[in-house]
Amino acid sequence: MDIATWNVNSVRARLGRLVPWLEARRPDVVCLQETKVTDELFPREPLEELGYQVEAFGQKTYNGVAVLSRVGLEDALRGLPDDDPDAERRVIGATVGGTVMVLGLYAVNGQSVGSPKYEEKLRWMERLRAFVAEGYDTSEHVVLCGDFNCTFDDRDVYDPDAWRERVLCSTPEREALQALAGCGLRDAFRKFHSDGGHYTWWDYRTRGWQRGNGLRIDHFLMSPPAYEACSALRIDVEARDGPRPSDHAPVIATLDL
Repeated sequence: MDIATWNVNSVRARLGRLVPWLEARRPDVVCLQETKVTDELFPREPLEELGYQVEAFGQKTYNGVAVLSRVGLEDALRGLPDDDPDAERRVIGATVGGTVMVLGLYAVNGQSVGSPKYEEKLRWMERLRAFVAEGYDTSEHVVLCGDFNCTFDDRDVYDPDAWRERVLCSTPEREALQALAGCGLRDAFRKFHSDGGHYTWWDYRTRGWQRGNGLRIDHFLMSPPAYEACSALRIDVEARDGPRPSDHAPVIATLDL
C-alpha cells in the first residue's frame, strides 16, 4: 500500500498538478493539507473518476484537509473531539484498506516564536498528543502523516544556525513533536535516511526552491507494526518543480501488508 501526504496549498488552484500526479504515481491513499475550500466546493469528481473515495474537511480560503483512498475508506473522523464548532479544519482520519488507521494533519504554523499563534500551536500539539494517546492502539497499523510545521532536528534544516530557535525549529515545538512521537510512534523517514539535506518545503518568498533552501516539515509517524511494514519512504521532489507548484513536495510511504 502506497500512502502519500501532500500540502497542495489550495486543491482547486493545484488541481492541474494533482490529477496528473495521481495518474502517474497511483498512490493507494493520499492525505491532502491546505485544501482551502469548503466541503461542498471540493473538486471531488475528477478524483473520483480516478477511483478514489473522497472525504474532505475544509473551510473557505484557509486550512482544510482531505483523505483520498482507492482501497476502501471507513470510519471517517473530522477534527479533534474537543474542537469548537468553528475550529480550523486541521484533522481528518479514516481506516483505509480495512486495516490501516490513517490520521491526516495540518498543524498550526505558529507565525513567530512568542506570538499568540505560537502559543496556540503548542496547545494544539498537546491536544493532538492527548487525542492520539487515548484514541489509537499502537499495536495496530497506525499512520499519522501531514504537514506538522515543525522539524525534528537540525538535519531537517538547510541552515540550522539561521533557523536556530525560530518558528518551525524552536525547542518547544520540537519537544511537542517528540512528545507526539512518544505515544508509541516513530519517524518513518529516518528508517531509510539518516543524513540531512532532505526537504519537503521551500519558501516561495525567498526563492527557496531555486536556491536549494528547504526544511523537512512533512512527516510520517508510524506505530511499530506500520513502521515494520514500511519498506520505502521518499520525497517526490520532482512534483515541486514546474509551473504553479505548491511550496511543498509530496511524501510517499510504502507499506507491505
